[in-house]
Amino acid sequence: MIGIVSHAGDLHTQTVARHLDDRGAGHRLLDTSRVPAAAALTTRQRPDGTWTGTWADADGTLDLADVGAVWWRRPQPFVLHDEVTRPHDRGFAHGECAAMVAGLWACMDVEWVNDPDRDEVASRKMRQLQLAARLGLRVPRTCMTNDPAQARDFVGSEPSGVVYKSFSATPRTWRETRPVRAEDVEMIDAVRFAPVIFQELVPGGRDVRATVVDGQVFAAEIRADRSAYEFDFRIDTMNAPISTHRLPDDVERRLVDLVATLGLRYGAADFRVAPDGEHVFLEVNPAGQWLFVELATGLPISAALADLLVRLDARAGDPRETVAPRTGAAV
Repeated sequence: MIGIVSHAGDLHTQTVARHLDDRGAGHRLLDTSRVPAAAALTTRQRPDGTWTGTWADADGTLDLADVGAVWWRRPQPFVLHDEVTRPHDRGFAHGECAAMVAGLWACMDVEWVNDPDRDEVASRKMRQLQLAARLGLRVPRTCMTNDPAQARDFVGSEPSGVVYKSFSATPRTWRETRPVRAEDVEMIDAVRFAPVIFQELVPGGRDVRATVVDGQVFAAEIRADRSAYEFDFRIDTMNAPISTHRLPDDVERRLVDLVATLGLRYGAADFRVAPDGEHVFLEVNPAGQWLFVELATGLPISAALADLLVRLDARAGDPRETVAPRTGAAV
């Protein structure tokens, strides 16, 4: 059985689920927004070392021992009972749910895509750039700071300009990558309220989304310069031409090593092609989107992910098999 940590409205989940159905692979949605109001979780630990767990919701009761692989796709915020009204009590209930669910993931004897703990660590942009540079990928000059003087100095030292972006994003706080303009410099003292990522502007508007599935790379070029917003292709993917792209062999090899070093089986990496033709690594998202690339190019990313889950699920119960991300280079 394959577990999918996501929600029913996610198009990527729906697409991979259809591929799993085509392969006759059993799968079950594990929607964390059902916890605790609409899902009951129970685990039992016995002195002899036996651990059991169940997940019960509107879809029935699932014995977690039957799950061999789990896709960590889009975990959702917990939904508490309406009867819990006081902020202090709601905070306590949320914390207890988080502890219960995190413990459950840690105790499940499954193969992950990706392991939740590794996924969280791998999402740290500062660490990504450090490892990417050590592995030989070209990275942009970057300053992450909440010191206005440091920010002002970095912006003033970059002849081609600077872009800025946030460390993280939620549906409420998502912001696109933006160029630092004159009016932004006038407000740069505001970085004292929260750190900001500043990076050299790599001109050209040629972006590459390289999706890695268990060491297999699916790369596509996205012409943000032909869209309404050249600094971030996510703003206008409908009008940014997308085509298949061949990464240079050394870049592809180092990207695969980076994803493996981060402990991931899946990652969606972004590059920008510099005017000199070099690929500049920007970041890798452990749960990044790919359907917009697949629909535009026909690259079989969803099928590759479904095949990986089926393979991991089949091997999970076989003690002779050891399945792990490919070992990366020493860093």
